[in-house]
Amino acid sequence: MVIAELRKLLGIPTAWAGLVVGTLLAPLIVLLNAPATRRAIADGSYGDLSNLGMNDLGVGLLGPLVLGVVIISSEFTPTGEHSAGVTQLHTTLTAMPHRLRLLAAKTAALIAVVLLQSAVAATAVLTLTRALHGGAMPPVDPVRLVTVLIYWVLLALFAYAITLIVRNGIVPLTVLIVNSFFVSVSYLLTKVTDLAYYLPDIAGARMFIRGDRFDYAMSPLVAGLTMTAWVVALLALGAWLFHRRDA
Repeated sequence: MVIAELRKLLGIPTAWAGLVVGTLLAPLIVLLNAPATRRAIADGSYGDLSNLGMNDLGVGLLGPLVLGVVIISSEFTPTGEHSAGVTQLHTTLTAMPHRLRLLAAKTAALIAVVLLQSAVAATAVLTLTRALHGGAMPPVDPVRLVTVLIYWVLLALFAYAITLIVRNGIVPLTVLIVNSFFVSVSYLLTKVTDLAYYLPDIAGARMFIRGDRFDYAMSPLVAGLTMTAWVVALLALGAWLFHRRDA
């Protein structure tokens, strides 16, 4: 079942767009920002040098967002003009009537793909960063690197859960991209209340980003537990709704 869901996911053109962009964008940003980064390191304005490379990995998060959305939104795509109201989900449920097993298979497939993508992207970014900035980059903490991979997976599952709840891919993907890359509503809310630091996207970044760029103290462990709690809660709600709703 997991293999079948992997094949379905990799058969979606938008998923390949997410894979390619998510994997290549972060290394590209490292290259483009290299001159500015060198100047910042030289004049001491860069800040915590242990964030070298780690900061750039955030750009690649577009990939997990896209993958998390399309793996489930594709099920709500109409099958054709002559089948009004019939979606891909009807066909899927005919082959696999047990809805929770279907969700488990999709979840496993998504985790596998995003883990591989994040590992490739992180390796490329950190290798390139070391090649460009040499001795300025401290040794990479293996535990911290693992938290990056976990963060990518959690973000993909977050997008997956939201899409499962709203049964639409366009709205959650648009909102998530705008909030992540253009106007972060979550960040703006931190200026109003410290509770906003416990929102999933803000807390998640604290899992691997170090230094004083945040005004509110939160350990990586608390950050990880906070984001995990959000994801688990939303997945539980999404699974419950998926189990009860009509296809």
